Order: sequence, then structure tokens, then C-alpha cells
Amino acid sequence: MTEVAAGRRSRITPEREAELYTAVLDLLREVGYDALTMDAVAARTRSSKATLYRQWGGKPELVAKAIRHNKPGNLSDVDTGSLRGDLHAVTSREDDCTMQQNAALMRGLFMAVHSNPDLLQAFKELLIEPEMEEFHRMVRRAVDRGEVRADCPALEYVVHMLVGAFATRTLIDDQPPTQEFLISYIDAVVLPALGVPAS
Repeated sequence: MTEVAAGRRSRITPEREAELYTAVLDLLREVGYDALTMDAVAARTRSSKATLYRQWGGKPELVAKAIRHNKPGNLSDVDTGSLRGDLHAVTSREDDCTMQQNAALMRGLFMAVHSNPDLLQAFKELLIEPEMEEFHRMVRRAVDRGEVRADCPALEYVVHMLVGAFATRTLIDDQPPTQEFLISYIDAVVLPALGVPAS
């Protein structure tokens, strides 16, 4: 985070920030990214547009930070002592209902990302890159423990495999992602690709 962004952030309490992020996500679910306006966020949260722009700079940053804030904790907090345990723990942090809501929200945002370079940049900086780094750290621990060979070609694709399972569940099976599906996918696909026993 830049010093300017850190300075902007310090003016709002964490509780107020959480309220604003919840309102942004509610509006996203109601109207989608393209129809979401800073005016609507200001009205919903009884804030001034000037405060919103000063705090976040614009809609793309605000939306990306709201999505990031909605995620259940940091992946860096997960360390069960095994890669299988870590991946299962990450999957188990959201119940099926929350996962279904978030999957629907992300499907809508992925469409917006393709037509909005500013949103794509905000997503890369605030969501994708930090999460990929956390996943890579988790996998590096597994390599350091000797669970995964350092030269395993599937190492570069762990995030792709997990996101693919989450994103395509509805498209292929016409069902929402669930904990049961993702855990079985981890055991049947991700861990074998990495050469890790699934039990």
C-alpha cells in the first residue's frame, strides 16, 4: 500500500470501513459493477462523495478493497502442518451459502473486469497478487517440509487449479461451489498433481 493510500485510510475507523465495504457489496449484488456509482455508495452509507474519493481514489479501488475485506482472514494465518490440511482449512472458512453468494458476485465482476482496465488493475494489485503470494508461501512451506518436490511442474498452477474449480462449477455442473465439492477436488486433482497423498 502506498503512503498516500495509507494516509487516506487512517481517517476512517475500522468499524466504519467495514460498514462501507458491506454497503458496497450489497450494492454490487443489487445493481452490478457498471451501475454502481459513488453517489449510490455515498447515499447508502450516509457519506460524502469527497470522503469516498479521498479514502479510496475511485470505484475500482473501493470495490477491490471491499471484496478483499470480505474474505475470511488471511491465508498466511493458515498453517496446519500439511498442505492437505492447509487447503482444506482454507476451503472450510466459508460456509456453502456464503460461497454461493460470493461465486455469483465474482462471476458478475469478472465480466466487468474484462471491459474496465482500471478495475482489472485494482483487482490485480489488491486481490490477485496478494492472494497468489499467500498461496505460493503456503506451497513453499510444503516444499520446505518435503511434501512436494521443488521441481514439480504443477507448482505453478495451484492457484489456477483452485480458481478453475471454483469458477467453473456452475458453468459445467450448473451447481454452486460447495465445501464438499472443493475438498473432493483438492483431494482428487490438486494434491495428486503435486504428488501429495490425499489421505
